Amino acid sequence: MSAQQEVKQSAAYLAQFRVWRGDPDGGGLEDFKVEVNEGEVVLDIIHRLQATQAPDLAVRWNCKAGKCGSCSAEINGRPRLMCMTRMSVFGRDETITITPMRAFPVVRDLVTDVSFNYTKAREVPSFVPPAGVAPGEYRMRQEDVNRSQEFRKCIECFLCQNTCHVVRDHEENKGAFAGPRFLMRIAELDMHPLDAAPASGLDRKATAQDEHGLGYCNITKCCTEVCPENIKITDNALIPLKERAADRKYDPLVWLGNKIRRRE
Repeated sequence: MSAQQEVKQSAAYLAQFRVWRGDPDGGGLEDFKVEVNEGEVVLDIIHRLQATQAPDLAVRWNCKAGKCGSCSAEINGRPRLMCMTRMSVFGRDETITITPMRAFPVVRDLVTDVSFNYTKAREVPSFVPPAGVAPGEYRMRQEDVNRSQEFRKCIECFLCQNTCHVVRDHEENKGAFAGPRFLMRIAELDMHPLDAAPASGLDRKATAQDEHGLGYCNITKCCTEVCPENIKITDNALIPLKERAADRKYDPLVWLGNKIRRRE
């Protein structure tokens, strides 16, 4: 055996994993010991577990590069992407627990039904093009482009939706609350200098408050903390949207201005 092979062999170790197995009718955690090699991520270990011990383990994944958002799960209770969680962040004697996202119904094992999010996406009115301006003629300041570009980095892993306690701990809120991912989308459109929603009679601030549950958000920043793209969801989207919604509803000068514009 070469020295290089000896080093590689010594770097490998057996890790203790607890993985949730089950379906909508119930399930529980099962213990496994799985080989870990240097430089691997949690998704590598899940794949090895499928290949060697649990071929029927259900897990959703696609790109393995932190860009598709498919492999969302909870690792030791924290919502993470399995493909972006390195094994080196855990101690060799640490038991690593993998469970499905808690806010959504289980399909099987680590796969959850995230269709709630697509329903909410369809409820957000899309961009309204400005009248008299062709798509190739849109002009924006660079600072406005940069502001929207941050929100466009979202890979729709739905970790922010999963960790938000408004839906995570209160199933009954799902009908009235869009969640941070889609409130961020509303904020992006409301900040867009070319969005002609007001001219079409659509008040995005009003719909955010009245139809999408903006008032349920109490800005704990848990959504920002789990975002794998490091989007400042709370500071750059939700808080500004709340401020504009409050101005529209309670600021007397804004109220008077709206009255005058409606009269005109």
